[in-house]
Amino acid sequence: MGLLDGHLAFVTGGGSGIGQGIAEGYAKEGARVIAADVNLAGAEETAKRINAADGEGMALALNVTDIQACQATARKVEADHGPISILVNNAGIVRRATIDSATAIDDWNDTVSVNITGLFNCVHSFQDQLKATKGRVINIGSIQSFVHTPNSVAYTTSKGAVKNFTIGMAAELAPHGVRVNAIGPGLIFTPLNEKGIQQQPEMLDRFMRHIPMGRPGTPADIVGPAIFLASDLSQYVTGALIPSDGGYLTV
Repeated sequence: MGLLDGHLAFVTGGGSGIGQGIAEGYAKEGARVIAADVNLAGAEETAKRINAADGEGMALALNVTDIQACQATARKVEADHGPISILVNNAGIVRRATIDSATAIDDWNDTVSVNITGLFNCVHSFQDQLKATKGRVINIGSIQSFVHTPNSVAYTTSKGAVKNFTIGMAAELAPHGVRVNAIGPGLIFTPLNEKGIQQQPEMLDRFMRHIPMGRPGTPADIVGPAIFLASDLSQYVTGALIPSDGGYLTV
C-alpha cells in the first residue's frame, strides 16, 4: 500500500528537475501521474521512467501562461482519466539580472507570467475537480519566498507571491475540503540553475556559505515533503510553506 494509492496527480513542469522527481516519487507511492510541461519531450521522458518502474505515468504539453490551454487541458484530463486529486504547481523560470539591464522588462513580464499567473491559471482551471475529490494543491515556492538573492528581484517577487497565494487559496478552499500548501526549495541542482549558479563559482560559493548542511540539494530532497503534503499524513495542514533548504534560512 502506497501513501498515494487511488490518487491522480497533475504535475506542471514535470519534464525535468524537481517536477520530474516529484512525479516519480508520487508514482512510487501509488498515484497515477500526469506530467505536464511546455517541453513535451521532457514530460514524455518522465512518463516513460514512471512506466518503466511499474507505475502509471502520462504526459501532456502545457504552457501554464495560457489560460485557455489550461482550461482545455483540465477538461481533457477529466474526460480521459477522471478528476485529479493532487495538483503540483511546479512550472517556473528564473531570470537573474539587475533592474537596469537591457532585459529587465522582458524578465519581469516573463517571470510574472509563468511563476504567478501560471499558478493561478492551473488552480482556477482544476478547481472543480479538486473540490469534487477534496484534493490537495502543492505550490513550489523558494527560499526566495522569504529572502532575496542578488540580481533576481523579479524571481523574489514571484516567489513571495507564491507564499501569499498559498495562504489565500488555503483559506478560500478549506471549506471545500481542499488543502493548499507549498514547499520552499533552497539550492537544488537542476537543469534550471545549471548555468546561472552551478557553473558560476562565485555565485555557487555565495549560496553554499548559507547552507549549514554543507551540500546542495537534489530533486530527491523535495520529494519527501511533496509526498507528505499530498498524503493524509498532513490532513490538518493547510496554508503552510515548508522550507527544504539544508538550513539556508537559519544563517
